[in-house]
Amino acid sequence: MSSSSENIVVLASGNRGKLLELGQLLEGVGITLRSQADFEVVEAEETGLSFIENAILKARNAARQTGFAALADDSGLCVDALGGAPGIYSARYAGANASEADNNATLLTALADQSNRRAHFHCALAFVRHADDPAPIVCEGLWQGEILSAPRGSNGFGYDPLFYVAELALCSAELSKAQKNQLSHRALALKLLLPRLHSEYLGS
Repeated sequence: MSSSSENIVVLASGNRGKLLELGQLLEGVGITLRSQADFEVVEAEETGLSFIENAILKARNAARQTGFAALADDSGLCVDALGGAPGIYSARYAGANASEADNNATLLTALADQSNRRAHFHCALAFVRHADDPAPIVCEGLWQGEILSAPRGSNGFGYDPLFYVAELALCSAELSKAQKNQLSHRALALKLLLPRLHSEYLGS
């Protein structure tokens, strides 16, 4: 159970899009989510081969440098025809300093001759009470869809403009925040995480 009255949890990411999205999903839970950028955390080296491994690495790193509990989200796009790529390399698919537009363009090029456009967004959330927590709380969420041939919409970030959800006839970047917060891989993972945070961390 947490002993902090404010229950500060550090998000092991400097991505403001993720902070905003997760912050909205955690509203009313009793947790104050802060970006690791606020504490000048040196980012972890993501040496894992899976989303779960990297999420745990990032959470431990943020907890160790700040002294607070930490939550890490490692997520990405897995495309069937590309053997799961870009996968854990989604944020740097077009190179270490690539922009989101560069990543999207690289993906479209890779899929240019592919008829199979099936893909899913994958999110692994890892929560550690402290840096050496022997039992991190880990939850995963998958969001199924397919890749468009050109970007659409102006909401969201990352690969959202290319990720088409057939049952809605919309891509992720065309969804409202409320819709995305119900359907996304991150939302699905967090729905699994919340009851465990209540029972295993907040003590309620």
